[in-house]
Amino acid sequence: MMKKTILLLSLALAVIACEKKTEAKEFKTAYIDTAKLMEESTEAKDIEAKYKDKSKVMGSQLEAEVSKFQSEAANFQKNAQANGMAWAQQKGAELQKKEQQLTYAQQAMLRQLQEESGVELDSLVSSYRKVIKDYGKEKGFDYVFGTGEAASVLYAKDNYDITKDIIKLVNDKYKSSDKKDEANAEKK
Repeated sequence: MMKKTILLLSLALAVIACEKKTEAKEFKTAYIDTAKLMEESTEAKDIEAKYKDKSKVMGSQLEAEVSKFQSEAANFQKNAQANGMAWAQQKGAELQKKEQQLTYAQQAMLRQLQEESGVELDSLVSSYRKVIKDYGKEKGFDYVFGTGEAASVLYAKDNYDITKDIIKLVNDKYKSSDKKDEANAEKK
């Protein structure tokens, strides 16, 4: 009788343990297409447009210098024979130095734009991670995976895709922060 009780108790514990293991394996998961998030996010589009505009402004300043250099180079070729070898060597060295300076200026401009935009995009990615984390907690997800350029999910059913929800969430948040910024600017 004692053996039967112990056996039944052991069997009951085993069934309970199996049920708990089954429950623990059922996770609520979702994924986000991170490339699509960045493509369709209003804030990311605004950052991209900002740096395109900044690039155009900085590029136009550099273009004026390049045009001036090209004009000097054309005049050099016209005047080289007339002014003699010593003049041509000196002027040629000056033009070579200017060309090198223009190359350095262009590289510096590109580096500056990449660094500035990189900082803003890193900040944006950090804020999106927080939004996704908060969203995941609110919706009761155990895991939210990312797909896109840096894919960490090789396959998932479409019904687990919450990309549209996150895009709407970040765009709404960005729009509301724009309205707050406009209201603060009007107060000042």
